[in-house]
Amino acid sequence: MSEAKKILVINMGSTSSKLAYFEDSKKVYEKSYEHPASELTALETVEAKCDYRRPLVEDFIKENGIDMTKLDAIAARGCGDASKNYRTGAYKINAEVAEGCKRTMGHQGLLTSTVIGQELSEKYGVPAYLYDVVPVNEFPEIAKYTGLPFIKRDGGSHTLNTRARAIEVAKDLGMDYKDGNFIVAHMGGGISINVHDHGRMVDATVGGEGSFSPDRAGAIPSNALRALCYSGKYTSKELSRMMGGHGGLIAYLGTNNCKEIEERISAGDAHAEEVYHAMAYQISKVIGSLAVPVKGKVDAIILTGGIAYSKLFTGWIKDYVGFIGPVVIKPGAIEVEALAGGVLRVLNGEEQVNSYEEVLKTKKTEG
Repeated sequence: MSEAKKILVINMGSTSSKLAYFEDSKKVYEKSYEHPASELTALETVEAKCDYRRPLVEDFIKENGIDMTKLDAIAARGCGDASKNYRTGAYKINAEVAEGCKRTMGHQGLLTSTVIGQELSEKYGVPAYLYDVVPVNEFPEIAKYTGLPFIKRDGGSHTLNTRARAIEVAKDLGMDYKDGNFIVAHMGGGISINVHDHGRMVDATVGGEGSFSPDRAGAIPSNALRALCYSGKYTSKELSRMMGGHGGLIAYLGTNNCKEIEERISAGDAHAEEVYHAMAYQISKVIGSLAVPVKGKVDAIILTGGIAYSKLFTGWIKDYVGFIGPVVIKPGAIEVEALAGGVLRVLNGEEQVNSYEEVLKTKKTEG
């Protein structure tokens, strides 16, 4: 019997840090930290951001007595050059990957995961990997068209959790992920929806497309948005904040807390119910549109993320999209497990590592 593979997982989010240690698929240790927004916004340089989170990783290793020299791999939720396009699966982290991330990645969590992963890899001689990064783009050419030749659609969604959920549901259905078609909606602070066609993510809501979310505006009619941009009432920074951070449920209801909104609905707040229902309606429309790339042949529609815990919200979506295919509810996110599981498949020879050199030949095509 072979010895269990030992994997350290580094999953830095926008406001949290999650660390875990796995032996094969068994989670042995895990710890999560929440970070005050005031502390994070004060970190202006790459060095400051990494210095803030690096001690958490070091303490986690020390507290749990993890022998880094006996580790088989490090799995990091990160990214290399965010101006490029990626495939699903694993990429090995090296100095070039970390430098690309420093140049282009604005997301503090993904940046620090990558850089700290590379530092530990170099220090201990342990391979470190990215897995299912955000800017995955496996769209066929026909899916990249907009209405302007110089602007094309690119990938970019909650790849890690949505693909892990699709793999999980395929297994539950007694089939291989690469033999089926799945539409997956990740519903949290951000909402992204993608479609998986026999193991490839062939379309998704990207950029400002799709439904509004708890704090993002989603797709805005272009004529109205153009008028807003040239109205002289708002700066570019103010518009950016309005679209992402102060849009969606916050703009309508003053809160992005779905539990609080459902309490208001229970107390008879008809306006809160209409807004909340409208978000479910918009998500449902996107799900319907993503049945087109697979010509209606959908093995499962999967609802995941924090909002998927709501029976009220998922019930609305089920009513709208149930005619397309079976709706499966998988609440929450399994990013830590997805990172460890993906890298374990690499270590076991079940998946090949992607070429970062191929990534560097690509370039995002959005305007």
